[in-house]
Amino acid sequence: MFVLYLVLFLGGMGLMGYAATVPGLEGLVFVAGILLVSLAVALPIALSSFEHRGEHRGHVGN
Repeated sequence: MFVLYLVLFLGGMGLMGYAATVPGLEGLVFVAGILLVSLAVALPIALSSFEHRGEHRGHVGN
């Protein structure tokens, strides 16, 4: 899964950098890059939360 997140993250960064060279579609390509980077960050957090759903977490210090 790490490879998928890395590809999404680097692909998003690449799209954001490439956006300046696409005449007429700069905004769309840049936003697509932001969405890919956001997805690369959000997926591991969301999937981890989903995997640990229902587990009892003790309080720190008790």
